[in-house]
Amino acid sequence: MPHHHGDHHEHRHSPPSATPAFAIGVGLNAAFVGIELTCGIVTGSLALVADAGHNLSDVLGLLLAWGASYLARRRPTGRRTYGLRRTSILAALANALLLLVAVGAIAWEAVGRLRQPEPVAPTAVIFVAGIGVVVNTLTALLFMAGRQHDLNLRGAFLHMAADAAVSLGVVAGGIVISLTGWFWVDPALSLVIAAVIAYSTWDLLWQALELTLDSVPREIDPVLVRSYLTGLPGVAAVHDLHIWGLSTSETALTVHLVKPDARVDDDWLHDIARELHDRFGIVHTTIQVESGQGTQTCQLAPDDVL
Repeated sequence: MPHHHGDHHEHRHSPPSATPAFAIGVGLNAAFVGIELTCGIVTGSLALVADAGHNLSDVLGLLLAWGASYLARRRPTGRRTYGLRRTSILAALANALLLLVAVGAIAWEAVGRLRQPEPVAPTAVIFVAGIGVVVNTLTALLFMAGRQHDLNLRGAFLHMAADAAVSLGVVAGGIVISLTGWFWVDPALSLVIAAVIAYSTWDLLWQALELTLDSVPREIDPVLVRSYLTGLPGVAAVHDLHIWGLSTSETALTVHLVKPDARVDDDWLHDIARELHDRFGIVHTTIQVESGQGTQTCQLAPDDVL
C-alpha cells in the first residue's frame, strides 16, 4: 500500500512586544510589592499584606511566563525535535498552581483575623491600593494584544486584570473602614480577594492541564476538522486524526487520509495545510495518504488505537 507524507509548517511566536511587556510588568510589580508589603505591615492591614502576597506570586508567574516565552523560541534539536515549545504550557500550569497556593494562604489568615479583627489605617490603605490599581491596569494593558492566541500571555493578562479589580476593592474597603470604623471589613475583603483569584485562575488551570494531556485546544472543534478532511475531493476515509497543542500558541495535527487514486502532489498537500491554518489555526500539519487497496490495512485505522 503506497504512502505519501506531507508536512507543512507555519510557526507563530509571541508578538514582538512580549519581551518588553514582561520586563516592564516584572519591574513595576516587584517595586509595588515592596511598597505594598511595607505599608501593610506598618498599618496592620491584612488586605494590603494579602494583596502584596498575591502580587508577589504574580511577579513569579510573570518570570515563569517570560522564561517560557523565551525557551519556546529555541530551535529544535536532534533530541528535542519540537524544541522547547511545551515549556509555555508548563509555565501556565505552574502559574495557576502558584496562585491557588496564594489563595489558600490568604484565606487561612483572613479567617483568623475575622475572629479577632485588628485596627488598620484606612488612609494608607486607600493610597497604596490606589497605586495598585494604576500599576496593575498598566501591566494588564501590556498583554492585551497577545492574550487571544497565547494561553501563556492570557494568564499574565488575567492575573494583572484581576489584580487591578482586587486593588480597586481594597480602595473601597479602606473607604468603608474610614467611614464606619468596621475593622472586620479588612479580613472580609481578603476573603473576597481570595475568591476573585480562585475564580480567575480555575479556567486557566484546566486549560493548562488539558494542553499538558495533549487534548484538542478549546478554540478548535475536532468534529469540524474531521468534516473538512472527509469532504476533500477523492478522500474516501479519515483516520488516526490527532490535534494537540505544541505550545500555548501553536497547534499541531497528524492524520491519515485514504485516497483510492493515490495521486498526491505538493500543491494538494500545501492547500490542505493552508486551509487548516486559515480556518482552524493549525500551524503544523502532517498528512499521510493511503490508497486503501491491497491486502494490507492501516493498523491505526480504528479510533481507539494509538
